[in-house]
Amino acid sequence: MEMTKRLLFLDDIRFPVEAYHYTKQEIFLRKDWHIVRNYEQFVNRILEKGLPEMISFDHDLADVSYLKTDSPEGVEKTGYECAKWLIEFCMDNSLDLPKFYCHSMNPVGKDNIMSLLKNFKTIKN
Repeated sequence: MEMTKRLLFLDDIRFPVEAYHYTKQEIFLRKDWHIVRNYEQFVNRILEKGLPEMISFDHDLADVSYLKTDSPEGVEKTGYECAKWLIEFCMDNSLDLPKFYCHSMNPVGKDNIMSLLKNFKTIKN
């Protein structure tokens, strides 16, 4: 029987074990990560399966999606947009934010995601 994937890893190219190599966070060695590669997969996964125990965010979700023009700016939505959507989802459904981490190598993007989520958590408590 497959273990329910209770951890959500948002990253366009990396796998959790790769994040472990530079973060040294043991949670990335767990086997129950579900990997989503972009905004759409992120949203759909939560809508289908509910909130995970924890989400780890990457900020830059590049890949070929930059060529698509499905968002107004014509660029792929970042992990920051995923974090904003998550907050809206939690507010609309009166849910607590799951645990979160940001394994992004983009220092500015990482700070933006972490402060957005921390601020929401502070306001909600």
